Amino acid sequence: MISSTDPTTANPIFFHDYHPAPADLRAEVLAGLAKPRKQLSPKLFYDAEGSKLFDAICELPEYYPTRTEIAILREHGAEMAQRLGREALLVELGSGSSLKIRVLLEALQPAVYMPVDISREHLQQSAQALAATFPKLEVHAVCADYSAPFDLPVDDHEHPRAAFFPGSSIGNFEPDESEQLLRRVGAILGAEGRLLIGIDLIKDRARLERAYNDAAGVTAAFNMNLLSRINRELEGGFDPRHFRHEALFNAAQSRVEMHLLSTCDQQVEVAGETFAFREGETIHTECSHKYSVEGFHALAARAGFEPEQVWTDPEQLFSVHCLIYRPSAMR
Repeated sequence: MISSTDPTTANPIFFHDYHPAPADLRAEVLAGLAKPRKQLSPKLFYDAEGSKLFDAICELPEYYPTRTEIAILREHGAEMAQRLGREALLVELGSGSSLKIRVLLEALQPAVYMPVDISREHLQQSAQALAATFPKLEVHAVCADYSAPFDLPVDDHEHPRAAFFPGSSIGNFEPDESEQLLRRVGAILGAEGRLLIGIDLIKDRARLERAYNDAAGVTAAFNMNLLSRINRELEGGFDPRHFRHEALFNAAQSRVEMHLLSTCDQQVEVAGETFAFREGETIHTECSHKYSVEGFHALAARAGFEPEQVWTDPEQLFSVHCLIYRPSAMR
């Protein structure tokens, strides 16, 4: 871990670097491409360019989750702050864009804010901007893969702990993986700690597929950027002209799937290894599971969380849940 401060801000920002080593990226990509059904983790999307593209996706007219979640936060922020408790140590998992957290910080006024994100440059920029906006806020930015175990760099037991997990990012994990992630979040929070989490709700296929196939092609560029990252960081030989973005709703598993589809028979070299692609074969790059309120509460209960309150928009597109960690009641 590397810890440092940024002296350019009124309140110093503490950076704690747990960033995965390049060897980890190599091993993960090679293992994913060697599977019978090729697959790469969505966390690999978020290099600096990928993070910028995702911010652009959040502003698209077809992509309802971000604006809907922000509207819920703005309307019910005071109630959420009351649930989480003021003067808390607030951990944000996958900080990404700072739009949502600004709404929550204004209402909650935590003692310590700890954004956790895998994209170092994006995390630093976001933390610096928030520190300038909230000059009294103590900021500890943690560059880490929150999908794997990591320790909080601040041994703070004076303030109640709370976590914010926006964007329905937990939908990127398989249900059993989501349960394990929630268990780790619970361990970080401790008994009676609270989690505020955004969950995308089940809705009609057409609306879901439009959200991941925008007319401007930004989501396609976001998906294709993964190939550019592999080419740049792992000496990959992907030709983007021979792949295309594909997103579809898998009703049986209640999830949107994103793929990179090979448009021809080809061989691609990555980090010294060669992988064959058939025409029509895909690399599965992301799942986005959709839940009912009751379905998500059942998942959370298996990880030791009890629902306290849920807020939704008038169209029932999206939901924000306040959960409390009570492992003794784990189902």
